[in-house]
Amino acid sequence: MNETISTATAKLLAATDPDNEGAAMNDDTRRNDSNTPIADSLASLETRLEAVESRLAYQEHWLDELDRALAGQEKRLAALETLSGAMQERLRQHHHALQNGDTSATEPRPEDERPPHY
Repeated sequence: MNETISTATAKLLAATDPDNEGAAMNDDTRRNDSNTPIADSLASLETRLEAVESRLAYQEHWLDELDRALAGQEKRLAALETLSGAMQERLRQHHHALQNGDTSATEPRPEDERPPHY
């Protein structure tokens, strides 16, 4: 892939080279091996491309991490919404029981009692 990128970059530089300095090189001569300004510019572009690819890989990694964190938060939110709904239903039942004077519904249930060590 680097050779394809190098070839494409070389073509781009040759197309934008007003003095056509790159045209004098043989096909056997690599632009990176010569000491022309184009070779330095090509090396600079390749270095920049590698830096961009590195940043992209880093950002993709963190995007995956954030995606996993978001999925975990969505699961936790769904569990909390379920718990909230159950608590609202219990409060509604207690409220109706108090309005109707039914004291049996307001008595503590076994799961509501505190253990003896509290």
